[in-house]
Amino acid sequence: MSSPPPPHRPRSGNPRPRPLSAIRTALTGEAGGGLVLMAAAALALAVANSPLAGAYAAALHAKLGPLSLEHWINDGLMAGFFLLVGLEIKREALDGRLRTWPDRVLPGLAALGGMVVPALVYAAFNLGGDTLRGWAIPAATDIAFALGVLALLGARAPVSLKIFLSAVAIVDDLGAVVIIALFYSGGLDPGMLGLAALVLATLWGLNRAGVTRLSPYLALGLVLWVAVLRSGVHATVAGVALALTIPIRPSPGRPEDVRSPLHRLEHALTPWIAYGVVPVFGFANAGVTLTGLGPEALLHPVTLGIAAGLFVGKQVGVFASLRLAVALGVAKRPAGAGWGQVYGVAVLCGIGFTMSLFIGGLAFPSPGNEAAVKLGVLAGSLLSGLVGALVLILAPRRAVAGRSGAG
Repeated sequence: MSSPPPPHRPRSGNPRPRPLSAIRTALTGEAGGGLVLMAAAALALAVANSPLAGAYAAALHAKLGPLSLEHWINDGLMAGFFLLVGLEIKREALDGRLRTWPDRVLPGLAALGGMVVPALVYAAFNLGGDTLRGWAIPAATDIAFALGVLALLGARAPVSLKIFLSAVAIVDDLGAVVIIALFYSGGLDPGMLGLAALVLATLWGLNRAGVTRLSPYLALGLVLWVAVLRSGVHATVAGVALALTIPIRPSPGRPEDVRSPLHRLEHALTPWIAYGVVPVFGFANAGVTLTGLGPEALLHPVTLGIAAGLFVGKQVGVFASLRLAVALGVAKRPAGAGWGQVYGVAVLCGIGFTMSLFIGGLAFPSPGNEAAVKLGVLAGSLLSGLVGALVLILAPRRAVAGRSGAG
């Protein structure tokens, strides 16, 4: 496929605007994918509590070849989601908002606090039981859902906060990938792991040889997905591994080079993932039957641990880490944002929907705790979204954008 000419600086006058990365394009587009995801989740809840509930469950468990429809969505389509996550992580680290260590400090510390504290909150509700395995469920942030809420608030959230939330979610996603690979894989097959390593080495060799056509990477990526699927490591890890081998050509004078294979693939994938894969995943996984559930269902330790981890743990972990970083002088508050607005975004980080449901399915593959996981994720995410939006609506806006480092 042909590529548009690279951006360049004119000899005189103001520089030509650089092309937007995929994530900033989504921001300027008001995070429409997050709104579609909200609609898909609401539809799933409606269907699961309607006369269509039986057909909904039967369709998800219907076999299509070696896997059920639900597994094709969670292990197959979501590999594309993780491929996009990996591309965004690599681009932001090499050519974007996380390019330098000072850029990484604030979102890195916020993401770390926002993963550790929710896990501890969940553990406090589930100590001594086999449900402790779900400790990582509330540690994730759903960037599409959270940005969708910010989109509805418009100018009440400065652009700097949207960029900050995106950076936190990207670091958070990296942590989630590591957690999935280390803690939610089992029954490893050395032969398949060896094949996956061989494919990765070949992909790395293509990168080092300067191959910029995407087709060889994608063809080998399919082989990598099959090998990882059969190795015992969760198949979606293959998406991130493939992303890290896709070439990018950063340049101090020309970041965001639209000829870069990574940028081309990221832009091609973004609408399909945002408006297709993620809503399909949400529809397939958010449906929980509420009929017959009494108050005791909300008091289940898994439900309480997840809901409290997302709503309480996330905001405490993110906001406390951020305040500490600013107080110690290692980072500055996002430009043009008051502490009330920052706190509102910290609360929004508790929207864990997509990744939390995904990790929940890995932590509890048997149906015994499925309803508890979904209830906890939905309750914690809903509370975080509503309260975070309310805080941002009520928080005073800063009049001066430059005083971002003051406590």
